[in-house]
Parts: sequence; structure tokens; C-alpha cells
Amino acid sequence: MPLSLTLSPQTNFTPSTMEEEQRSLLLSTASRFPLPQGFKPSYGTAGFRAEASLLPSTLYRMGILGALRALKTQSVIGIMITASHNQVSDNGVKIVDPTGGMLSQDWEPFADSLANAPTADCLIQLISDKIERCGEKKVEVLVGRDTRPSGPSLLEATKLGIGLIIGAVAIDVGILTTPQLHWMVRASNCSTRAAEFDYFEQLSMSFRCLMDLIPGGGESIEGFHKLVVDGANGVGGEKLLVLKEMLNLKGLELEVRNTGSGGGVLNEGVGADFVQKEKVVPSGFGSQDVGIRCASLDGDADRFVYFIVPSKNSDKIELVDGDKILSLFAIFIKEQLSILMKKTDGAGNDYQCRIGVVQTAYANGASTDYLKQLGLEVVLTPTGVKHLHEKAAQYDIGIYFEANGHGTVLFSEPFLHWLEAKNDELSSGAQDPEQRNAALRLLAVSKLINQAIGDAISGILLVEAILRHMKWSIHRWSELYHDLPSKQLKVKVVDRTAVVTANAETEVVKPPGLQEAINAETAKYSKGRCFIRPSGTEDVIRVYAEASTQDEANTLANSVANLADKFLGLGGGSKS
Repeated sequence: MPLSLTLSPQTNFTPSTMEEEQRSLLLSTASRFPLPQGFKPSYGTAGFRAEASLLPSTLYRMGILGALRALKTQSVIGIMITASHNQVSDNGVKIVDPTGGMLSQDWEPFADSLANAPTADCLIQLISDKIERCGEKKVEVLVGRDTRPSGPSLLEATKLGIGLIIGAVAIDVGILTTPQLHWMVRASNCSTRAAEFDYFEQLSMSFRCLMDLIPGGGESIEGFHKLVVDGANGVGGEKLLVLKEMLNLKGLELEVRNTGSGGGVLNEGVGADFVQKEKVVPSGFGSQDVGIRCASLDGDADRFVYFIVPSKNSDKIELVDGDKILSLFAIFIKEQLSILMKKTDGAGNDYQCRIGVVQTAYANGASTDYLKQLGLEVVLTPTGVKHLHEKAAQYDIGIYFEANGHGTVLFSEPFLHWLEAKNDELSSGAQDPEQRNAALRLLAVSKLINQAIGDAISGILLVEAILRHMKWSIHRWSELYHDLPSKQLKVKVVDRTAVVTANAETEVVKPPGLQEAINAETAKYSKGRCFIRPSGTEDVIRVYAEASTQDEANTLANSVANLADKFLGLGGGSKS
């Protein structure tokens, strides 16, 4: 039976309150969720992830953390129970901060300490230290989950943890995509409507706005209308069907496969992660899809890629990855800005908009060169969505994507205020209709895209609107540039912390001499580029190499892997 605690208006958070009202409850419930022997969870970009049977203690404790975080910030906090693109037997948990973004990095050590507390007494001490610095107003923690069968039991553990902290209330928001929960937390803290229906309504209205603004009424080339989406047998396919019912798709025929309702297994031979890594058709796709525009979501719908089935005689695909999604968004936004900012009647504009494109070193060099040729400012950050998002937020319009299809577009508040005022100005009198349409399109993009986190559903809608606007087929989009051949390897090492990098992980600072050796090797190859970086989770060094041919990329990667092994490896040339 769920534990319920009530709070009177006079209750204060003091050490004695913790001892008298909560200590015994924590002791009795913590004993039901012991930390599995040998299990050492670590909070990262993906939160906690593991085989689901190991996680009840972690979810119980993250319920407590979510409640403490909500009290500390005096805001709505989210907890998402998902393992994204992992196999169905896994699960995990992510904490969503008041902005709709990921848990603040300065709370990650506390999350690790809480999850790894060896005894109930240790757990209580950690909570006591934190609770004394938290606020008193009643707060809500929104808890969502994906479609994994382990979700319901982990949900109960999470709600129990939340309920132990006086003043915090658990709100079960049901089965959602990860981006939906992030959106709902962000909307809740902005005092706007934040139900799942409101999410769908905002997406559908902004999508229709973009479609209505297409020059010439959206006429397109033959074969454009059909889009087939692989739902990864997860929550994304299910939610896309809901959105399809709401949308007036205006000639776009949307077919969703692998929704999970037909007996398929989550992420097994399906989903964006599988498609992007294996570069073969997902289950349920084949010769009938040759030439048709196809897309694939991942298990919790926070990333997506497009692909083409080029031949009836092969299961290979032509991948349109996150780098090309970023390029498409950048082209469209830059075009609309150019129209909006053009001088009329000798007058200029009073806002200097900074647009930035943010990538990691893993972005294909051809994509980076292409974006720079467009005149865009391109910057690199260390690997990890939190680094990309933080950097993109420094621009008026910041666009970031990883090759795996995770990314979004951020608009600064000052720019949006200016844009709304500019739209009002252009709406009055005999103004240039082309400029007003550009303003309306940018406003619609800011509402369609999920600015809290990468969102496969909103991202697909934006891709579809832009392709229709540009009158581009997926083949035209795919031909923007051609990726350089690349190769990735891992080298086992004694201590990964012996490698220290700089300049967004593209240069080795320690050990001395290794970067010079890498430079000398890379210089031997046409269009050669290579870097190494330590793994965040295991004692391996990751090697990435590019060159003008696949054979050269393979050789460069192996040569640099050997250098890494020579400088700090196990001495056995162990690489994979």
C-alpha cells in the first residue's frame, strides 16, 4: 500500500522533525530496498541505467532525491523511468530540473552518494544533511515512464521515495516519451498549460502554421507525400499515432510501424540507435520501401534519424543522420533570418542576432566544413548532451545535434521578445509580407521544437515542414555533402584518467608526447583527422579517425590505437 504523509502549514524542517517523523519511516522502507551486492550505480548524461532487477533501490532513492531537489528549488521536478535505446530487460532513471533540462551537474555527486549508500543509517544521514537546507513550500514531482514491463514496479518504488519527504507530492503522469516529460516540467514552471494534450496541441498548431506559410501552397514533387516511421516498438510510435489523429497533415501520408502493439520487442532490430549504428533496415522494412522517405525513433523518442532503402536486393540503407538534420535546420533558419533582417527603405534592424551551431568532435568533418561554408559559426564542445545544450544556450539561436540524432534548437528570451515585437510591427501597415512570413515561421519553429531536450516527434515534424518548404526530396537532402569515411576503436588501458584532453577533447595534453605522435601519423593521410579521449565509464581510450578513403581511415585508427597502447595501454595491443 502506498505510503502517504501529510504536512501541516506549521511544520518546519529541523533535525528533530527529521528524527521524529521521518527517521523510523525511512528505516522501515529502506530495508525493503537494499543496495544489491556489488552494484555501483553512477549518474551520467543518461542518468542511472542497469538491468531492471538491480534498480528498485536506485529508484526509491531517486524518488527521495527528486523530492529534495523540488524542495530546494521550490519548483516542479521530473523523474523519468526509462533506459532509452537499451534492451527491454534494462531500465533507468533521469532527473529533470525546473528548466526542463537535465539534473544540475552539482547535484550528480549527491545522486551517486545516495544511490550507493551502503546502509539505511548512511542513507538517512545524507538525507538529513540535505533536507535541513531545503525549503518548506509544498512541491510536486512529476513521474513518467516508458513502456518497459519493469516500469510499474519501479514507479511504485519512486513514488514511495518521494512520499517520504514531507512537503513533496508525487504526480504519476503515466506513460510518456522522455521529451514529453521534460516539456511538461518546463511548462509547469513557466506557469503555462502543461498536460500531455497541451504538448500535442502546441506541436500540431505550430506545424500547421509552418505548412500554411509554405510558398505556393506546399506543392511538392511526386512521391514526397509518404513518410514511414519506425517506432522502435516503444512509446514514441504509440504517441506518434495519437498526434497523427490530431493533425491535419495536408497531403502527408504518415505510416507508423513497430509501434509495439504487434508483438515486437523494444529496440530489438529496430529503433534509431540500431539503424544509425548498423546501417541496415529495421524490422518491418524492406523492398516495398525503396525510394520512400523513412525515419526511425529510439526507444524513448529523444533521438531520430532518417534513411532511404536504395535497393530491393540489399538490406543496407542510406543514412541521413543527426549531422544532416542539423544542416537542414541551419539552412532553413539562416534563410528566414536573412529575409527578416534585410534592409527596407534604407532602414536596418535593431537586433544583431547571433546564430551558432554546436557539435562534438565526433561530428563528421564533411558536415563541419559544409556548415562553415554556409557562413555559420561552428563550435565544438566535449562529448555529452549537457555540454552541447549549455553552449547552444549562449546564442540567440543555438542549434546542436549529435550524429546519433539527438539535438534541438534553442532560442534566447531576448531574441524571442524582439521577434514577437518585430512580427507585431510587420503586421501593421503596408509592410513587406515576405518579412512577416519569415518572422511567423521563426516563431512557429520556436514553438514546434522542444527547447528542453532533443525530441524525435517534434523534430520529425520540423523536418517534414522544411522539406516541403524547400521542395526537397530526401535524396536532395542526403546529397548536401558526402561524409568522410571514418573508423572508431577502443583501446584497453590500465588507467583512463592518465589521458587529459583539451580543446573539446580534440587534443591530448597528457601524457606528454602522445599528441605530437598522433599529429605525425594523421599528417600522412589525405583529409586525415584523428583524436582520442578517455571513456567516461570504463578503462578504455576511444579512438576516432577520418580520411579520404575507408581503408585509410581504418589504417589511421589502428595506427593511433597502437600509439595509445604504447603510451598507456596494457602492452598487449588490446583493441576493438
